[in-house]
Amino acid sequence: MARQRRVYRCTNCGLMLEQWIGRCPQCGEWNTIVEDALPAGKTRSIRNEHTLKPVPLNAIDTEATISRTSTGIDELDRVLGGGVVKGSFILVGGDPGIGKSTILLQMANKVASNHARVLYVTGEESAEQLKMRGERLGIESGDLLVYPEVMLENIKEQISSSSPDIVIIDSIQSILSSDIDTPPGSIAQIRNGAGALLEIAKGMNITVFVVGHVTKDGWIAGPKMLEHLVDTVLYFEGDSAGAYRVLRTVKNRFGPTGEIGVFEMKSDGLQEVKDPSHLFIHGHGNDLPGAAVMATIEGTRALLVEVQSLVSRSSFSMPRRISIGIDLSRLSVLLAVLEKRGGLRLSSSDVVVSVAGGIKVVEPAIDLSVIMAIASSALDKTVPRGTVFIGEIGLNGEVRAVSRIDTRVNEAKRMGFSNVVIPSSNMASLDNTEGIKVLPISSIRQAISVFKE
Repeated sequence: MARQRRVYRCTNCGLMLEQWIGRCPQCGEWNTIVEDALPAGKTRSIRNEHTLKPVPLNAIDTEATISRTSTGIDELDRVLGGGVVKGSFILVGGDPGIGKSTILLQMANKVASNHARVLYVTGEESAEQLKMRGERLGIESGDLLVYPEVMLENIKEQISSSSPDIVIIDSIQSILSSDIDTPPGSIAQIRNGAGALLEIAKGMNITVFVVGHVTKDGWIAGPKMLEHLVDTVLYFEGDSAGAYRVLRTVKNRFGPTGEIGVFEMKSDGLQEVKDPSHLFIHGHGNDLPGAAVMATIEGTRALLVEVQSLVSRSSFSMPRRISIGIDLSRLSVLLAVLEKRGGLRLSSSDVVVSVAGGIKVVEPAIDLSVIMAIASSALDKTVPRGTVFIGEIGLNGEVRAVSRIDTRVNEAKRMGFSNVVIPSSNMASLDNTEGIKVLPISSIRQAISVFKE
């Protein structure tokens, strides 16, 4: 057997080096260089020769190639873009104990009950442990095959002999190849295992799900490498100690990104939340200051979420800024605009902003609701009851237009809200305002003036 070549590779950008250094010269990140090993020999492809022949673009039949199969879980189908695509390679990531293995075991049971062959490869638990979890979830399917194995060569042989429709690898960090002289979970092992599973997915037209652990820094182990290889990245958000989980599509070659599925963790597994807007808001407005409701777009649907804020006098020379669910740098910008253009003095106050329900909102349409929640807490006055705030805030304090205003307003109307505050520039694109009062504004001073009425 040929001697393996020892190299060092950056886990952030993939740059390969001959020796270890503290900072990657290509991406500039610190402490991302790890020891790696190059495979000693060549591996034989499992693809058939006739599948590698080029064909004209207009001769490709997409209807026959991209066929979707329902997982039996509507919220999971939503984040996958409508169902599982044959031959796709899907990565499911999240914090320990958040529900990655649970949702995949539930999916495997439902798919197997529809006469599909599912192979569940468990590398971290024994078959008995997986059976005990299945009994707790009410799963006793005889069509679900469980294979406790960590050796990549044995897994490939089993997949080749059983020819399943779906393969679940739990987890990719536990897979070990005898061709790579590094421990399980190393960059070389993960890359080699993921590459072999990708070849199986594309060469044998088998859907492969892999579970990816999250490091203490919040990244999927080997993040860039795995994200480049897979077709779809699903990521669990939320507190593992809480009751609710949000499954978000970070990447999807067969559907929209940013789509979310909402689940509730119960004793019998993850249960779908059919109407998430009821989860993220508390009635039609609080009787206490420091809360505002906004309509955000997640994938293809609108959700109402509640933004909460607490402003209190700081006992430190440097006031604290804490954000949960929104970007901290964006919060700093909004505070600067609110102080400069809104006339509120916040430079000596601690400010905490949180999106209720554990969801993360990254779109700028949340700006106006954040401004209103902060102003409500700072002035100790409540926002008008039954009001939804939608709008992006510019650096000069102007309220800028947002996309899909009709969808947002209709969701507010469906949830029983009576008023919606939107940017003036969005009025021309708003078709139907029946059943809800629309209040157009052009600056944050107009928005804050409601507290002076």
